[in-house]
This record gives sequence, structure tokens and C-alpha cells, in this order.
Amino acid sequence: MLRVATKGKCMACRIVVPSRTGLRFRVPLQKLYPLYRTIHHRYHGNSNSQRPPHRHFTSLSRLPVRPPRARGQQHQHHQQRDFWVGRLAAKLLKLRYIVLGSAVGGGYTAKKTYDQWKDLMPDFSQYDWMLPDFLWELSEQLDLEKVVKALPEMEELAKLLPDFEKIGENFTFLKSLLTSGLSLGSEVKGASGLHLLLEPSGDAPLKATDSSTAASQDDKQYKKGLLGELILIQQQIQQHEEEVRRAAAANYTPPSPPEPAPPNPGPPHHTRKSSDKEKVDQLQEELLRTQLKYQRMLERLEKENKELRKVVLQKDDKGIHQRKVKKSLIDMYSEVLDILSDYDANYNTQDHLPRVVVVGDQSAGKTSVLEMIAQARIFPRGSGEMMTRSPVKVTLSEGPHHVALFKDSGREFDLTKEEDLAALRHEIELRMRKSVREGQTVSSETISLSVKGPGIQRMVLVDLPGVISTVTAGMASDTKETIFSISKAYMQNPNAIILCIQDGSVDAERSIVTDLVSQMDPHGKRTIFVLTKVDLAEKNLASPSRIQQIVEGKLFPMKALGYFAVVTGKGSPGESIDSIKDYEEDFFQNSRLLRDGMLKAHQVTTKNLSLAVSDCFWKMVRESVEQQADVFKASRFNLETEWKNNYPRLRELDRNELYEKAKNEILDEVISLSQVTPQHWEAILQKKLWERVSTHVIENIYLPAAQTSDSGTFNTTVDIKLKQWTDKQLPHKALEVAWETLQEEFAGFIAEYKGKDQDDIFDKLKEAVKDESIKRHKWNEGAKDSLRVIQHNALEDRSITDKPQWDAAIQFMEETLQSRLKDTETVIADMVGPDWKQRWMYWKNRTPDQHIRNETKTELERLLKLHDEHTAYLANDEVTTVRKNLEGRSVEVDPMLIKDTWHQLYRRHFLQKALSHCSLCKRGFYYYQRHFVDSELECNDVVLFWRIQRMLLITANTLRQQLTNTEVRRLEKNVKEVLDDFGEDTEQKCHLITGRRVQLAEDLKKVREIQEKLEAFIEALHKEK
Repeated sequence: MLRVATKGKCMACRIVVPSRTGLRFRVPLQKLYPLYRTIHHRYHGNSNSQRPPHRHFTSLSRLPVRPPRARGQQHQHHQQRDFWVGRLAAKLLKLRYIVLGSAVGGGYTAKKTYDQWKDLMPDFSQYDWMLPDFLWELSEQLDLEKVVKALPEMEELAKLLPDFEKIGENFTFLKSLLTSGLSLGSEVKGASGLHLLLEPSGDAPLKATDSSTAASQDDKQYKKGLLGELILIQQQIQQHEEEVRRAAAANYTPPSPPEPAPPNPGPPHHTRKSSDKEKVDQLQEELLRTQLKYQRMLERLEKENKELRKVVLQKDDKGIHQRKVKKSLIDMYSEVLDILSDYDANYNTQDHLPRVVVVGDQSAGKTSVLEMIAQARIFPRGSGEMMTRSPVKVTLSEGPHHVALFKDSGREFDLTKEEDLAALRHEIELRMRKSVREGQTVSSETISLSVKGPGIQRMVLVDLPGVISTVTAGMASDTKETIFSISKAYMQNPNAIILCIQDGSVDAERSIVTDLVSQMDPHGKRTIFVLTKVDLAEKNLASPSRIQQIVEGKLFPMKALGYFAVVTGKGSPGESIDSIKDYEEDFFQNSRLLRDGMLKAHQVTTKNLSLAVSDCFWKMVRESVEQQADVFKASRFNLETEWKNNYPRLRELDRNELYEKAKNEILDEVISLSQVTPQHWEAILQKKLWERVSTHVIENIYLPAAQTSDSGTFNTTVDIKLKQWTDKQLPHKALEVAWETLQEEFAGFIAEYKGKDQDDIFDKLKEAVKDESIKRHKWNEGAKDSLRVIQHNALEDRSITDKPQWDAAIQFMEETLQSRLKDTETVIADMVGPDWKQRWMYWKNRTPDQHIRNETKTELERLLKLHDEHTAYLANDEVTTVRKNLEGRSVEVDPMLIKDTWHQLYRRHFLQKALSHCSLCKRGFYYYQRHFVDSELECNDVVLFWRIQRMLLITANTLRQQLTNTEVRRLEKNVKEVLDDFGEDTEQKCHLITGRRVQLAEDLKKVREIQEKLEAFIEALHKEK
């Protein structure tokens, strides 16, 4: 009887057979030796010096089989036990121990394999919140001892042994990794968040990084175990690659001249070369198979991780964390670039923040590469024509849903729906055409677009118009130069990453963009070269080595940080992104470019390209963003100092704030217009209306009527002419006067507004608002008919009711006649020149024409004295008499000059007589009431002026009502519309509100905003590290 207790010296025995199990064995201790030797051989390496060296085994290897004993020894061993029952029991017990030992050893191996696999699993501790609370309570209440007791017996445990066939397959795969030249650079890094940058030290390919920030904390435990093993694997891969290169070099070495055969016998030289070539071919085929197999494994893991991250992001959007969702790093950075774009449309050299600038020849595939990176067909497409007419800034970021939206719009386009994709492409095309000015083909105005989706790499790209070599029909003559200037403006930024796109299906010598990129980045420190349409290139080119020269940077004079070859479809605009990806993968799997080693695995597919560009972009951001923040900080200090020195008592109001202030002032002035008193309106309207119609009344109504012989004819003539005047001219003249009065009052309020905050910087804006408002204002023409009726009724009334009205009419008539007489005297004085007093005192002389007119005036005045009641017109014989009298004094005069001079002299004579008659009519109201019966005094002209005066008063009252009730409000509405339109037009505001003060405030505001957002971005960037 033997009991295995805890006092044994072997630790492995304690693990396999714990003392608490209480197992008893009824066989000698020597019977346990086979099991002991099979499992725990490594713990007894020093017990026998004649044993072979130790071998270490892992969970992927089989245990060594103990060699069988010699038959003679076995026979001797059986001879010591002659009892057949004992021999049979011993054999049965031996078989039992072997089965039990194998089960225990297999369980231990399974446990070790399970621990290794468990170390490879990522840490999901941050997703504990996704599990219900009752599971955690259940784990606390669970009794592990009861669970151990409930475990199955040894017979059932044997069924749980690992599948050694699968373990053998895994070991074969691991061995193939060690014997192949697999590059674990950018391919090792999948969407699971592993940043395994295992590039060869002698090479300088781009290290792509994953854009996933949320998963960077989840894979820390995963990287601890796997990263070290992969580093060892990479070292072995580097050694193997070096062996492959040496073998290939030896294989392609030109044959040397024949030498004498060596004395020692050996294999022939050509046999060794053929074997080396076969070895190289075999290694290349094995390398390609391994790469494809590993790539499929990575794609499967990326797909699973993408779905998991999508679920997590959707849960986060629904607010399960109950926390405030912060802006992502790329969104914060994109906001800074948008502000810079608005701040300086000409791309100021101070803006040195990194961007990925996509340049290339027209139809080289720039847009297709960008769409593959964004994972959606978002850009308008055309067959051979220019589609990208302005720069398009695309901000790529990760999100739960695949959507796109513009900077200045709240609409989200679902990129998984074809109708939304079509609407997005149409909107981009409309914005491009809108940004292009008349007579131009391309524009420098940037369109800002944001694209979010699961698994998208975070970066900011700017798609530029394609470089052209010839201006075709329909293009502006300066299109080529404009495209070059736009491209240079973006590429001259020392921190901009240049993504140079080259069409692989055309001859490399036809490329234009490569020379342009070489000028901007001669050393290739920030250029990534992308060769598109590789499938067509492989099909068309007779020498595939030409593609190898391109991707190795040996064909073009330009230098680049990295070279990539991609396939972006078959040329059909209806292809989906998934179908293009499948086609690209199938092409490179079957392409001899990759199979023959002309292209490396990390240089192909748009997936590797996007990873590399994203890594380069963020590396450039981290290296330059703090320096740029310091630049804006210094610029802010300089601007603040200039403001304090020049405008110490003024607030820093930018253009928009100044416009709002001016808008309020203008609206206050319009409100003041509605507060004008009715008396003021009527006085102004009456005065202006009489100034407008007085000439017509005197010349066309009063003077012709005054030439009549009796009062009846005078009144009849006046009535006829007043009726004609009212029907044709008077209402229209009245409306013109009212509209002009409104304009003058409005302009007067704007010009005379003086307050404590009055600023002359608003003068140009106010003048523009006034002109535009008046231009848009249309007077209500429907009031003309009603005004005509009112005026006609007022002029038909001849009844003067009281003496004050009579006196007012006489006063109005005297003022009118005196004004006309004064004007006539001025005209006559200008005609005849200075009188004797002016000639003697002021040394003035008459001109010959004035001398003739003066002589004519003297002769005509003599005629008026002889005929005081002369008519308004001279007869022909009278003209002849006057001319002959002047010729007698040696004055040659024209008959028309005589008539013109007579008109002014008779006008003065008539007005003087009318004023004398007006003085006589001051006491004629009594005779008027008696209708001038039995009276030699007739004052019908006073009645005419009373009718005119009353018509002016009623018209002014009517127009005032229309102004205050309708037109002022309509004008105020027009002013508000004009202000709103100007407020939406940025160019108009920049034109109307100008000056160094405005520009300084604008720059100061923008620089402060940029600096604050850059500091917030830098802080978030440091936290992410």
C-alpha cells in the first residue's frame, strides 16, 4: 500500500496528484515510473548524467515517447512474479495508471494552452458596464468549491483533451511565419487597435497607425504578451529576408568565365545555381501564400472589431455612460482649419498647420483615391471633363454611422443610401459651380465637408482641381495658371503632406504634377506617391519592371517619403466601394507584380495607403501644432498692442458687431421719421408742391387769362386751363413731390443723426442703405385717381367765406408776384449787363451782346410808355419800327432778340401792374360778396390764387395722410429688408464697413479664436497620449 502525499519532492507530482484527493494505489512505486518519466522529465535533469540532453516542450508539441524495454528485461521482470493472478492484476493496474496519467497530463497541457490563449485576448474590463448588475452579484455569491466538486470525473475529463491535429496545424503556420519574408509593417495593424510598427530597420517605409482612440486602452494587456513574441518573429523574418536576398543575388549573378575544375570532386556549378533558383521560387511562393492567408485573418479580425466598435459607439450615442460626449480630436482640428479658411481666403503663409493635399493630373484618379479612403462615392464624376472646380476639404473621422455633412449646413447625408449619395454629389457640384465667378473655370474658395463612419482613418484631406497641360474650349484663358497657383498655395505650406497621384495607365513622361511636386518638396520629406490604375498598367506595359522602377522612386526625378500602388475600380461610375475593394484584393492576389517581388505587401491596397497617410498626418500634427500655436500667440500680442496704442478708448468690435450697431442706429432713424408732426409734413409738402407748379400757374394759366378783356372770359379761360392741368399733370406732380419729400426727410434724418455713439465709420453703410431702400420703394399709384378727384373739387370751389381767407389769398398772390418780379428783374439785369453805377464803381463793362440788348431795352421801354395797355406780343410792324430805330443809332439787331427782350420787359410790366391791382383788392372783399356788381374793381385774379392756395392745402393734407399711414411704414420695411440682405452678404459688408480699425478688430478676434481652439486641441492631444 502506497499513499502519495504532499511530502513528495516533485512539485509537478503535487499538482498532478494533490494530497487532498486522497487517492490510494495498490501497486509498487516502480509501476508509476513510466508516467513519471513521461510528464515530469524536465524536473529530474540532474538525476542521471548518462541521459540525453534536456528538450523543452510547449503546448504545441507532443511529449516524447519512452522507448520500449528490451524483451529480455521484461521477461526477467515477469519471472519474479510467478503467480498469474498477480501478473494479470499488475497488467490491468498498469493500463489504468497509463490512462490516468495521460488524462492528467493532457489536462495540464490543456490548462497551459488555455492560459496562453487567455493572455492573447484583449482586456474587456472597460466594457463591464455592458453587463447587467445581477451577473456581478451572482459571481460574488458563487461558491467555487462547490463548482470544483461538481466537475466531471477523469473519464469525462479525457474527452476535453485538446485537438492535437489543430495544434499541429498552428505549429506549421507559426513555422511558416518564421521561414517566410513576411513584412509585418502596416499589415499587422488592424482595426483592433494594435500599433505594432514592426518595419525593417534598414528600410524606411511609412508606419501606418490606426485611428481608433477608443480601443487604444482596450488592447494594452493584449500587446504585453503578443508584442514581445512578434518582435522575436520579426527579427527572424529579417534574417530570413537577408538570406532570400543573398540567394537571389547569387542566382542572378552573371556567369563568370570558365575555370579549371577543382581537384576535389563536388557538385557541378549549374546544379548549385538551379537548386538556388528553385529555393528562391519556392520561398517566394510560400511567402505569397502566407501573406494572403495572414491578410485574410487580419480582414476577418478587422471586420469583427469594426462591428464591435460600431455597437460601442452607438451605445455611447444613446447615453448609456450618462456622460457628456466631447468633440473628437479631428473635429477640433478641422474647426481650426475652417476658421483659418474664413480668416484668410488667400492662404496666408502664417497658416502652417498640416493638411493632406491631394494633387495630380486631371483624370489621374485623385477623387477615386479619396473616395476609397472615405469609403463612399461622394464626389461628382464625369468622363474626361473637369469635375473638381474648387478645393474640397474633407475631414475624416470615426463614428457609429456612415454620414456626411457640410460645415454650414445641419443636414446629414446617409452614405449607406443611394439617394442620399446622389443628393450629396449634386450638392457638391452646385456649391462648386456657385463658387466659380462669371468668366472663370475654377475657384479658390474652399468647400468644407465632414465624413464620419466606422473604421475610417482620422485625417484632413484637401482635394484640389486636376493639373492640366492645355486649356480647352469652354475654359477661361487663365485656367491653367489658376490651377497652378492654387496647388502651389497649398503645397508651399512646409507642414502640408503632399499626396501625389499618378496615373499608371499612361506614360510616365506625360506627367505634369511630378515636376510641380518636386519644386515644392525637392527632398521628398512630406510627399507620398500613389500610382493608380495598376491593373491597366500591368495589362498595357510590356515591361512590368517599369512599375517597379516607379514605386521604388527610380523613374521620376521627384523623391517621396513612401510609394504605393492601388486599384480604384474598373472605370464604371456605378461600382460600389465594396466591389472595388474585392476587385483590388483579387487583382493583387493574382498579380505577378506581388508574386515576383516587384511590389511589397505594405505598398499595395488603399487600406494600407490610408493607414500610412493617417499615421504621417498625425505625426506631422504632433510635431508642428505647438509651434503654430506659439506663432498665433505672438501675432495676438502684436495686434493687441497696436489696438491699445491707436484706439485706447474704443471697444474691439469686429465687422459683424459694427454692422449690428449701425443697423440699430438706422432703424432708430427710420422710427424718428414716423414721429414727424403733421404740421411739418403739410408745410413742407405745400411749399415744395407750389415751387413745382408755380411756373405753370403763372405762365400757362394766369398770364393768358389776364389778357382777356372782361371777367367772364377770364373765369372761363381759368376754368378750362385748370381742368386740363388737373386731368393731365397735377396729380402726377403731387405724387412726385411727396416721394421726393419723403426721400429728403429720410436722408436728412440719417445725415443729421448725432448721438454720443455716432461713428463716421458708418457713413458709407448708411448712404448705401438709403439709396437701396429708396430704389426698392415704389409709391402706391392707386392714390393718383383719388387725388385727382380731390384736386378737381378743390379748384372748382370759388366761394371765399370770410375776410381772413381773402387776406390770405391776397398775401399769397403778392408773395408770388413779388418773387416772380424779382426773378424777372434778375433776368433783365443779366441781359443788359451792369448799369452805370456798377461800371464806375466796380470797373465792369458790357459785352457787345449786352450793349445791343441794352439799346433794344431802351427802345422797347419807350414803346411801353406810349402804350400802357399793350398786349403781350409785338406786331410785326412794331418789330420793324424798333429795328429801324436801332439801325439809326448804328445798332444791328435781330428780330428774335427784339421779341425775347420784349417778353421779359412786358413780363415785368405786367407783374408791376398786377401788384398794384393786388393792393387795390385788399379792400375788395365787400365787392366780392356782392359779385362786383356796380363796382369798377374786379378781383378775379385774387379768387384764382385763393383756389390755387386751397388746392395746395388740401393736396398737402391728403399726401401727408398717405405718407404717415402707408409710405413711411413701407419705407421702414424696405430698410429692414435691405439691412437683412446686407447682413447676409459678406462681401457687401466688407465693402461698406472698411478701415484699419475694422480690419484690426477682425484679425484680433480671429487670432484669439484660433489660439484658444489650438490650445484646447493640444491639451486633448496630450491627454490622448
